[in-house]
Amino acid sequence: MARMTEFDNVIDLDKETGTKSRKWIVLLVIIGLAAACYLTGAIYFHSHFYSRGSVFGIPMMNQTVDSLKEQIREKVGEYTIEIETRDGVEKLTAKQIGLDYDDQGELEKLLDEQKEFAWVLLFLGPKDDHEIDVKHDDARLSMAVSSLSCLQEQNMTAPTDAFLSYEGSSYVIKEETYGNKLDPDKTEEAIREAINAGENSISLEEHGLYENPEINKDTPELVKECEELNDLTDIVIVYDFGDRQWHVNGAQISEWVVLGDDFTYTLDEDAVKDFVHEMAYHTDTFGLSRKFRTTGGTEISLKGGDYGWCINQSKTTSQLLDLIEAGESVTVEPEYRYSGVCRDSNDIGDTYIEISIAAQTMWVYKDGKRVVSTPVVTGNVSGGHSTPAGGVWAIDARLRDYTLTGQDYNAPVEYWMPFNGNVGIHDSSWRSEYGGDIYKTNGSHGCINTPLSAMKTVYESVKIGYPVVVY
Repeated sequence: MARMTEFDNVIDLDKETGTKSRKWIVLLVIIGLAAACYLTGAIYFHSHFYSRGSVFGIPMMNQTVDSLKEQIREKVGEYTIEIETRDGVEKLTAKQIGLDYDDQGELEKLLDEQKEFAWVLLFLGPKDDHEIDVKHDDARLSMAVSSLSCLQEQNMTAPTDAFLSYEGSSYVIKEETYGNKLDPDKTEEAIREAINAGENSISLEEHGLYENPEINKDTPELVKECEELNDLTDIVIVYDFGDRQWHVNGAQISEWVVLGDDFTYTLDEDAVKDFVHEMAYHTDTFGLSRKFRTTGGTEISLKGGDYGWCINQSKTTSQLLDLIEAGESVTVEPEYRYSGVCRDSNDIGDTYIEISIAAQTMWVYKDGKRVVSTPVVTGNVSGGHSTPAGGVWAIDARLRDYTLTGQDYNAPVEYWMPFNGNVGIHDSSWRSEYGGDIYKTNGSHGCINTPLSAMKTVYESVKIGYPVVVY
């Protein structure tokens, strides 16, 4: 093997030294180029923007102040903003609103604030959208905005809240409507701000400029109120009048419900009172005219007396309100001021006392069966004590062993049944004859004198309140 000489070592050292020198040269060149690029960039961005943002919608990067101004003026002149409404799209142009760029030196200020030596960080910078002053003619802008179709009074419809409505047989929630009503002042302000920002469109919906309903179909309080009202109207209250009835159902109750503004409701007491008044008008019989078929088969008209039915309207109104609030279906009778025996349209019914002045006869019927037929003596006509007739009265009392007293008499009786003040039915032991024409000259002081044998049956067959027909 050949031996490495001293000369060979010298050659190797020279090679190593040369390699290191070349590396340093390359490094210095790179550093120099980087520095040159950095300085070039700093010089460049001394007059150019490196911001990743925009101004009036125009990207700023690599733009000079003059180039941006030129583009801004051009864009301002061609500017159009689309106004998105609920009914479509409307437009405003720069000419309509007298739009022009109002150069206040904002760009120069932005460039002065820019640190050109930090341009290498430009990709890390924010994407700010800078505002500039764009001047417009306030009067022309206001006129242009106020002329928009969406702001014409005849084209705007106000929103409506969801509400309850009784339909068919129950309450339902009628959905809200949104309409398209705008606040003119707020709308103009929003459009003005969009123009100043160089925006090409604005959604009036997204800016919340429309008036919207405050209550919708899913509002919990409204849903709850609907359920409560359906419980209230899902009842039937029946007022029983014998052969006829008056019904209070959901449809009727719904007419009395007064809805409040805070999801509450009340019942219209005046309307309920009117209903009770109407019911009383058609069903009360107290003191009213009646048709009556006599034992002899003749139909006569009766008027007056104190027999019959009369609803206590005040108490019945309270009763009905309580029944509705209770929410239960029931059959009831109204509260009465005066009551009779039979509640049918013919309230005399088939249990009554019939007295014929002309025939001087009294009949007693019980459940349609005649239980008494007896001659009687009524009031003395010649003495001015005629028995009141032509009406229907009610038995006021049933008394035994009673003494009748008057101005010129004091008469004990075994049975006493008054029906018209001091006029009543009683036995008369002082008489031996009944019927005929006795009453015309030797009648009673107005009472119905009855044979004792018949009077006992009358007393046992009749109760307080039974009707007494006198004709």
